Amino acid sequence: MEAYQPIYDAVRSRLSNGDIGQAVEAVLREANFSHYVERAAVTITEEAVRVAAAQAAPSAVYRPALSIDGTQWCALYGANLQDGVAGFGDSPSDAMRDFDNNWRAKLPAKATSHALDAMMGRQNWPGFVV
Repeated sequence: MEAYQPIYDAVRSRLSNGDIGQAVEAVLREANFSHYVERAAVTITEEAVRVAAAQAAPSAVYRPALSIDGTQWCALYGANLQDGVAGFGDSPSDAMRDFDNNWRAKLPAKATSHALDAMMGRQNWPGFVV
């Protein structure tokens, strides 16, 4: 009620002729009420954009499995760490954030080493560098 007291007092002081609607309209106009409505609309729009972005995050769309791995949380999408995408963190939120970053990361380029390929029996291994 304390927040409305100034408006209540201003409206009450203008009720000399009994036209309540006109008194309320005049007080709202003088209090620049439209500014507060515009600010609320901007805040609601910003929040809607933030929520839409959060719902489009890879961790929200693909819903990786959460588990504890040692001393950290692991968010894993796929059968294992080698074939899937994972994120690690001290909290589930940190693990999901790391998962989102790793989801967007490009694969590292294969280093070309003909000697290593020959030693490992990969004579026809594709040697490409991105």
